[in-house]
Amino acid sequence: MRKILKKRLPISQVVWSSIFLAIQVIATLYLPTLTSNIVNDGIAKGDIHYIWIAGIQMLGCSLISVAAAIFNSYFSAKGSQKLGQNLRSDVYRKVINYSHDEMEQIGTSSLVTRTTNDIMQIQNVALMFMRMMLMAPMMLVLASIMAYRKSPTLTLIFIIVLPIIAIIMALVIHFAGPLFGAMQQKLDKVNTVFREGLTGVRVIRAFRQDDFEQERFDKVNKDYTHNAIKVYNITGLMMPLMTVIMSMTNIGITLWGSHLIANQAIEVGNMIAFITYASQILMSFVMMSMVFVFIPRAQASAQRLNEVLDMETEIKDAQNPISLADKPSALDFDNVDFRYHDAQKDTLEGVNFKMKAGQTLAIIGGTGSGKSTLVNLIPRFYDATEGTVKINGVNVKDTTLHDVHEQVAFVPQKANLFTGTLRENMQYGNQNATDEEIWHALDIAQASDFVKELDGQLDAHVEQGGLNFSGGQRQRLAIARALVKKASVYVFDDSFSALDFKTDANLRHALKQDTEMQKHVVVIVGQRVSTVADADLIIVLDKGEMVGAGTHQELMQNNDVYKAIVDSQIREEKDGAANA
Repeated sequence: MRKILKKRLPISQVVWSSIFLAIQVIATLYLPTLTSNIVNDGIAKGDIHYIWIAGIQMLGCSLISVAAAIFNSYFSAKGSQKLGQNLRSDVYRKVINYSHDEMEQIGTSSLVTRTTNDIMQIQNVALMFMRMMLMAPMMLVLASIMAYRKSPTLTLIFIIVLPIIAIIMALVIHFAGPLFGAMQQKLDKVNTVFREGLTGVRVIRAFRQDDFEQERFDKVNKDYTHNAIKVYNITGLMMPLMTVIMSMTNIGITLWGSHLIANQAIEVGNMIAFITYASQILMSFVMMSMVFVFIPRAQASAQRLNEVLDMETEIKDAQNPISLADKPSALDFDNVDFRYHDAQKDTLEGVNFKMKAGQTLAIIGGTGSGKSTLVNLIPRFYDATEGTVKINGVNVKDTTLHDVHEQVAFVPQKANLFTGTLRENMQYGNQNATDEEIWHALDIAQASDFVKELDGQLDAHVEQGGLNFSGGQRQRLAIARALVKKASVYVFDDSFSALDFKTDANLRHALKQDTEMQKHVVVIVGQRVSTVADADLIIVLDKGEMVGAGTHQELMQNNDVYKAIVDSQIREEKDGAANA
């Protein structure tokens, strides 16, 4: 946690907070001395004038203490919130550059917990640090000095009390620390199950698994709750024990002090001041105990955040990057192999092809053959284990991720739109795109007809994930968004699957006829033969191996795997027609 606070906690806010805190402590500690003087020199001697002067001084100290406390609260709150802002920005910036492998290692639900709850824990401790942790030792030292000046004899009582408090604090931290660490992990599980329930609610209802999912959530929720109850039961003992110790200490001081007063070893005013200083000394320990109780949880949160921030991104920019801009569009795979993290065998083996501007590459194969894995290597979502992937004649490892992403327009299997307007979604990859360019892309994607019927057309509202559109509409809008972007390579990863045969054919025809698209490379992953049949090159994948490459006619003549796919789809169509 020290590493996080040192790098991201604003020093200026800590300094100002400390200054006003020191003023507050000094003003607060001066009040018991003034009280003692009023009792000893004012009330005892009947000096009303002295009482008035000392009373005005007490009022002034109180006002100064209140004002300093307000400013301390302002700067500490501002500093802690700034810390949270910096942490969230750093985590998001780090995560957004993670490869798919790194995202999978931590998990989406855990990342959400770390970015919200974990950062909040650190914020709270930072706030307590600037308001309590700095005040407690300052007050402890100064109050001890002032108490010793009032009565060195009574100060000996702290030799018994303070070790007892220290032992109690150590025991609470010892038992609560591991439980706080476990609490954050259990919270991850709650978020995971809850998130799965929300995203899969339709499937849950369709299979009537409501009770099962409820039991599943109750199980992780109870696990988290029992852990939380246990840890807060332990930490909850701190306050009553401290209250008992403070009460017993005051009783001890009063009994011992009464004997000293009877023997005229101490004045009444000094006795009153000493009790106040004793309370402040013990209160400083209470404040420290409160901070130390929360430190183990914040420490666990800090470790989890450091895992995110310190994780080395495997996919890095080249030290002397080569620009991909102003080069003819091209896409080359040179003997590419790929293996997933911790996998026992390669997912892709020996993939080779060369595509030039104006050509269309199609990839087809059975489920799990590696089609999506192959296209994920193009925008460097993963790096090839062996071989080279080239865009515009340049190895993607010899340039920057920014350049690669600038030159690749990618449409994933699951079309995802962002909350906002249609225009904002269309301009996602090209902020300077004009309405004319957007409508042209919508025309190619066969989406202009239904967009024209929307209220506001390009200004129509898009809900989170585009859920106010059908699956086919979302796919066409996602395709249009990619077409608006000016790129060298356009990748459509099975993004025509929700389209009917007619719309699919019209879209592919429009892509082929568009003069702008003829300057670039188009990559299409498809399940249907009709989707890939007119491509310039069709790659056939089977269990990660490239078992065929050629045009539709060539593959029909000499590739058994491709012919089997064609035959199976023809049979399905005949069976469907017969059943109809």
